[in-house]
Amino acid sequence: MTMERPPDDEFDPFYAGYVACVSETDVLGVLAAQTDVLRAVAGTVPPDQELRRYAPDKWSLREVFGHLTDAEWVFGYRALCISRQDATPLPGFDEQAYVARSSFLDRSLADHVHLFGTLRAANLLLLRQLDAPRWRQTGNANGSRVSVRALAYIMAGHVRHHLTILDQRYGVSTG
Repeated sequence: MTMERPPDDEFDPFYAGYVACVSETDVLGVLAAQTDVLRAVAGTVPPDQELRRYAPDKWSLREVFGHLTDAEWVFGYRALCISRQDATPLPGFDEQAYVARSSFLDRSLADHVHLFGTLRAANLLLLRQLDAPRWRQTGNANGSRVSVRALAYIMAGHVRHHLTILDQRYGVSTG
């Protein structure tokens, strides 16, 4: 399914970098492929390296993968609410606090990828059943206007952003 890129007025400028990470118009295809990409990347990390941080104050690899799952939950919920024309302002989330209060260190990368894949599959089922007007539907998340199609691009771009970090800062091969 091809999807027009969201115009800049459909998302907060904070997310512009994520949206820019997705040049394809088949955003659902990108979303569908990312679980396999994450599974392959996680498979290259020896278990004794999963707790490694590239700097003392940075997340471990397990925490990065856990963060991807948290974000998938949040972005998917936002897409559901906005597609249903729920006018309730949706809260932001403090990813640092979420990671600090998680049990991510207790779960393997494989466990994180499994949960991510389950959430992504559910989000894809939601997105695939939306008609064009629902894709353009906008709502308020974290005090800013955002459309469902922008959320799809943000979801895909967010994963790509973190894959780049895994490659450049953690030295984990991502492709």
